[in-house]
Amino acid sequence: MKLLFASDSFKGSLSSEQTVALLTKAAREVFGACETSGVPVADGGEGTVDAVISAERGEKVSVQVRGPLEGSTVEAGYGVLPGGRAVIEMAAASGLPLVPEAERNPLNTTTYGTGELILDALKRGYRDISIAIGGSATNDGGMGCARALGVRFLDANGAELDGYGRDLSRVARIDTSGLDARLKDAVITVMCDVTNPLCGEHGATYTFGAQKGATPEIQKELEAGMCNYRDVIRRGFGIDCDAVEGAGAAGGLGAALKVFLNGNMRSGIETVLELIHFDERLEGVDLVVTGEGRTDWQSCFGKVMQGIGLHAKAKGIPVVGLSGSLGRGALDITAHGVESLMTTVNAPMPLQSALDNAEALYYEGAVRMFRFIRVGMSIAAK
Repeated sequence: MKLLFASDSFKGSLSSEQTVALLTKAAREVFGACETSGVPVADGGEGTVDAVISAERGEKVSVQVRGPLEGSTVEAGYGVLPGGRAVIEMAAASGLPLVPEAERNPLNTTTYGTGELILDALKRGYRDISIAIGGSATNDGGMGCARALGVRFLDANGAELDGYGRDLSRVARIDTSGLDARLKDAVITVMCDVTNPLCGEHGATYTFGAQKGATPEIQKELEAGMCNYRDVIRRGFGIDCDAVEGAGAAGGLGAALKVFLNGNMRSGIETVLELIHFDERLEGVDLVVTGEGRTDWQSCFGKVMQGIGLHAKAKGIPVVGLSGSLGRGALDITAHGVESLMTTVNAPMPLQSALDNAEALYYEGAVRMFRFIRVGMSIAAK
């Protein structure tokens, strides 16, 4: 029997790599001699770079770049893979955790550091660049990122703007003549699992602004600026960012990557599975085990378990899930190739207890799961 383990991380407790090790140990305890392999997986959010580096034996490059706040710098890393590929998490340079809670105000944050990561990858010769754009602290329309790559945002007097959220309302013209020439030969993939437009009720500002520190008054100011920015882009480039799915992701970074870098919007999990050659890893596999910290209705919308389930189902391979907990709509995932679900918790307990004992609970849950599978195998053999 050949088993493949491909689980998401359990946020705050277990890494994807740890789940592989624990599943391997449990499988050998229950089945004795069996062939196992594992691959770290993520869905384009936190942990994507680390998962892809581990799976593809890549390396991490560290660069000092501008942080989200004016005057701040951060040491940000991105992944480089064989074949001239680079994988960037925008959150490493422009993420919300980089801004102290008391200072969170998207009028005063920028994606400039994310642009510097892309620039560094270009300088090192990488032309196949995937960018995960979740977890941002920004609402600058991606101006900062584009500015780091040579785009100039000018006000009515021709003065160049810095590229913070507060500058959106002042943009009168966009000059792309200085855009880094190496981007012409680059393929930019944008890992994005939201479909929000740039402006409006479901746009960048009103959907995500509050979680980044925007009060209703700040949201109103940002939205007015974003509408101005949208109109300038429409006049100058003939693209309506309100009609582009994902343009509002990461505070409008999706729009900038699409308009200025010709980025290709793709599902995060689909991009990751392609980067780690997941379909090739399925060859000869009898059973796949996946999982995540909590499985509920959201798991069917571009998350790890859905992606793993659908790819395995296409090859006729059964999948089971081992998750930290189950919520409303958890069984919806069975429509996506995951045949059954089990939890790691073995009794009612506070969340902190589950986190503190995550490794032991996961291992015990894995043993219980494999013992059930062994029973099914015995029945089938009669």
